Amino acid sequence: MFGLETGIAVLFIICVAAVCIFEFANGFHDTANAVATVIYTGSLKPTYAVVWSGLWNFIGLFLSSFWGYKVAMGIVNLLPLNDLVLLSTGESVSLVLGMLLSGILWNIGTWYFGIPCSSSHTLIGSILGGGLVFFWMHGGEGVNWGKASDIGLSLLVSPLFGFSVTILLMYILRRIVKTKKQIFKEPEPGSKPPMWIRAILITTCTLVSFFHGNNDGQKGIGLMLIILITFMPIQFALNSEFDANASMESLNRIELALSAENKTDLLIKTAETKESLNALIAANSDPSISSIEKKKATIGVRTSIAKITKKLGSELKNSTFMDSKENAKIVKKEVSFLKNDIEYSPRWVTIMIALCLGLGTMIGWKRIAVTIGEKIGKRHMTYAEGATAELTAAATIGLSSGFGLPVSTTHVLSSGVAGAMTASKGVKNLQPDTIKSIAIAWILTLPVTMILAGGFYYLFQLFLK
Repeated sequence: MFGLETGIAVLFIICVAAVCIFEFANGFHDTANAVATVIYTGSLKPTYAVVWSGLWNFIGLFLSSFWGYKVAMGIVNLLPLNDLVLLSTGESVSLVLGMLLSGILWNIGTWYFGIPCSSSHTLIGSILGGGLVFFWMHGGEGVNWGKASDIGLSLLVSPLFGFSVTILLMYILRRIVKTKKQIFKEPEPGSKPPMWIRAILITTCTLVSFFHGNNDGQKGIGLMLIILITFMPIQFALNSEFDANASMESLNRIELALSAENKTDLLIKTAETKESLNALIAANSDPSISSIEKKKATIGVRTSIAKITKKLGSELKNSTFMDSKENAKIVKKEVSFLKNDIEYSPRWVTIMIALCLGLGTMIGWKRIAVTIGEKIGKRHMTYAEGATAELTAAATIGLSSGFGLPVSTTHVLSSGVAGAMTASKGVKNLQPDTIKSIAIAWILTLPVTMILAGGFYYLFQLFLK
């Protein structure tokens, strides 16, 4: 398989299966985020709701291939891949399996007890735990703390944002809708919402499912890319459509534009990227070069392109970066071209992860849905509360995907429901025991998954060296 030896191929299959299990568990853990409101407001029957949600999770992830994999790259960039690929296969597998097993156990454990908990939070904690133990054992970078802090901030802010925005939306809805007071009342058992509010609830369920697939599904793609690059960096560190000569021409055009603007520091970085590209071209053209050296050269190109595109992308946000708009346009175009060399996913990976997430979404919804629908507030959810909570969740997840930040669907929706309940009758309308359980899980997720992932990694590498 992919030219791997039998023993390594077996380890590869185990790692791929672990990613599929993680994404499947992510699906059934997070199903309730999309379907709880439509089920508890009588807008859709449970069977229809979960199948509909699973379908749109699949579509959301599948379509992400047409507008980029920013979230997936955020996951990939958390670990120092250039150091990871130089480890023995056994130790690389130990790190990957340690992270995945930690995430799977915490996801299933919190689902079993019906506690809404973030799969994103779980994954980030697992990656950080494995990365820290890697740093302790080998030195080097260990964890990309800059990227980790960006992701951590998004996970911290998202529940506060969900809570606040939903309260605001409830206020606006009360001001606008004055003649249809039934949407603010607890519905009668077995009753259906008015057609217009039902349409809104089904639409928001669809949007949450779509954006959940687009955001959370990309985390699975990021994990799969880590595995592929770890096992087969020569084949997967760069896009299968990568053309070294075309990338060199792109760098030459960037160099000309930067020279015209006297951007000396950036010219030095561009020259370094060209050197790494020349090293790869030389390695691929010399049959006597070892596979280890080819791995180093391939990862070197990936790292160099990532650095130069990130730096230039940041500079281009400044309108005063270049005097000539034409030069700025050239650089922007070439940066986009170079990003395609590293920000990609094989189509089969996208389809496989989308299937795992979509199928997982169709089962196991009830435990978390009961918590969201019945236990956050002290009474049944109203139509208005369900609609505003879902609308906030959909908007937040969609924006986060656009910025390339993994965000917690669970945190956003749970806090949105809490915000809607608070907007109706104040904080006294919340069930303190449930809020306490969610808060404790939110606090414990990071340290517990870090300890589990780091512990599993250290333990596994003792036996898989």
